Amino acid sequence: MTRTITVGVDGSPESRAATDWAAREARLRALPLKLLHVCEPAPGTGAQESGPETEYDRAERVLAEAAAELRVRHPAVEVITDRVTGAPVPALAEAADAAELLVLGSRGLGGLSGFILGSVSLNVIACTARPLVLVRAGEDAAGDPSATPPVRPVVVGLDIGAAEDTVLEFAFEAAARRGTALRVVHGWTQPAGEFRRFHGVELHASLARRQATALTDALRPWRLKFPDVKVIEASRCGGAAQVLVNASRDAALTVVGRRIRTGTLGAHIGHVTHAVLHHVLAPVAVVAHDR
Repeated sequence: MTRTITVGVDGSPESRAATDWAAREARLRALPLKLLHVCEPAPGTGAQESGPETEYDRAERVLAEAAAELRVRHPAVEVITDRVTGAPVPALAEAADAAELLVLGSRGLGGLSGFILGSVSLNVIACTARPLVLVRAGEDAAGDPSATPPVRPVVVGLDIGAAEDTVLEFAFEAAARRGTALRVVHGWTQPAGEFRRFHGVELHASLARRQATALTDALRPWRLKFPDVKVIEASRCGGAAQVLVNASRDAALTVVGRRIRTGTLGAHIGHVTHAVLHHVLAPVAVVAHDR
């Protein structure tokens, strides 16, 4: 069965931005676009309760309006619709597992304040092993549908000590599809306290050279695999989360990894991914991996 780019649709501005981004992604990948609406029945009622507009009616209207708009804006993309009834998190997680990519909208606070990231988005991210993209309202959503968005880099965060092939492959492929550069960001920190005080500038320069060399070495096989992708290496002194957020200010897409954990404390997304989701204004792809 052909996988789809699946996007959550609810009629909100965030949803419209997500559907437009997902349509462009579907075109780049030559895949169908599935618009999914999750109907959450009100407590004590059925999914098709009576009233001027039932939840079923609203779902059908929202899906029809979104599909009609996308078919005008993106005529080359095959658009299909689907509606499911149930709790949002398990419904979206199940949809993600069956999709090539799940796309959701996320409301922005404006400026550099970042995302309002609800519990649904966070829990879906933590529950699925499939790649998921969050799109902020207004991200490339307005304007002439025939216009070409500005060429901006794809940005990916890399932990050299635990480089994950799944995350790097997603990022390189995203840059290759877009014909844009890939900025690979690595944050590192200096030793604290007395050691740094006695060695000062010389220590910093030596560490910087070693970290930059390690980044180059880690990326060498990927440059060979994707020779047409321009790679920008960014090895920076600082906390990984802040370095990645700063490097993503002009990103077309920021890619982060999420380690799949099955411990007694349950699923979680990690502090770097959490910071990026809240503070990077570009679409953010979260790619799960098991290392």
